[in-house]
Amino acid sequence: MGLTLTVLGCSGSYPAPDVPCSGYLVRSDTTAVVLDMGHGAFAELQRHIDVADVDAVVLTHAHPDHWVDLTGMRILTHYGRGLDHVPVWGTDETRRMVATVSSGIEPAFRWHVLGPERTFAIGDLELRIERTDHYVETYAVRVTGPDGTSLLYSSDTGPGWSPAELGHDVDLALVESSYLDADELGDVLHLCADMAGAAARAAGARRLVLTHLVPGADPEAHARAAAAAYGGPVDVASPGAVYAL
Repeated sequence: MGLTLTVLGCSGSYPAPDVPCSGYLVRSDTTAVVLDMGHGAFAELQRHIDVADVDAVVLTHAHPDHWVDLTGMRILTHYGRGLDHVPVWGTDETRRMVATVSSGIEPAFRWHVLGPERTFAIGDLELRIERTDHYVETYAVRVTGPDGTSLLYSSDTGPGWSPAELGHDVDLALVESSYLDADELGDVLHLCADMAGAAARAAGARRLVLTHLVPGADPEAHARAAAAAYGGPVDVASPGAVYAL
């Protein structure tokens, strides 16, 4: 089996009704990794997997809509299940914020600082990171499974970074599309829909899934705008959606 991607949450910046913030479960036959865990994502995670079967959590940056539910995971794993030293990868800024909110990290989590190593392994998955164009230290992630299938998660970025920096011919690109067009985007360091489509095309992505739409956005309008730039069909992430690669 190749990789599977399960959307736990995909709302941009703050949760929308029934749409948690960023969280994605990536699985191979033997390994399960959670990419980001924003508001509400931990509740959705428990619908799909036992927390004891999560091998690691990777947090792309320090904005709370990408990590705040790690605090709930800490309570369940440490106090509820007696599971300590859960591996977590994240920036040092994120580590400091989690430690402040949670009154410490150890022994619940074993923290690995993102940045020094651009490529690392979790189980049978290879992860490669590159820094994006955002307000704080932020990393996009490419995950490659043991059979060579791969997915790319842009996390948050402005137009100054391209997914192509993580390599070409990715099977699925999960790219933020916070705003519909350049007028909505303004000078904010995020992407609009046609930028997301063009970025995925430049990376040679075989499939494009938009995420991180701000609450109230029109998913169909985002998909149309992105598809015109991408040159093919485009999906918009929704909680519970599963993509098999």
